[in-house]
Amino acid sequence: MTQSDHNISLLPYRLGVGMMILNKHNQVFVGKRVDAKVEAWQMPQGGIDIGETPSRAALREMEEEIGTKNGNIVSETKNWYSYDLPKFLIPKLWNGQYKGQKQKWFLINFTGEDSEIEVETNHPEFEDWRWVDLVELTEIIIPFKRKLYEAVMSEFKPLLRI
Repeated sequence: MTQSDHNISLLPYRLGVGMMILNKHNQVFVGKRVDAKVEAWQMPQGGIDIGETPSRAALREMEEEIGTKNGNIVSETKNWYSYDLPKFLIPKLWNGQYKGQKQKWFLINFTGEDSEIEVETNHPEFEDWRWVDLVELTEIIIPFKRKLYEAVMSEFKPLLRI
């Protein structure tokens, strides 16, 4: 282990939430990241503010990232799931303070209309969005989040209409 690897291993995880948002056709919302150099799709996610519950953070982040909070929380994961950032990204995100994220995930049924979805928000995270079938989700996701997505899908599987 190099000195920088050791320093990275000492960094904490950033606490956050993730949202698996389903439309009435059982498709999952994904957004294409504005800051990625490669085509990188992901489900919405974000940090938890001090004093905020994870469920409140999920609905706030949903509105901040896709312009609407028209959805009902169906379930939340029993577990917190984490992912490590690739080493080259650590200094570029969150001022290099975190090695990745530890997240509580929420399954949300979208109750609005597609016309309400607006990713060009005050602080856009996505440059495009679409609905994808569950089987496609892990194929298009940014690779370092794939295991986390598989775990979340596995936990929510009994609630999904596959």
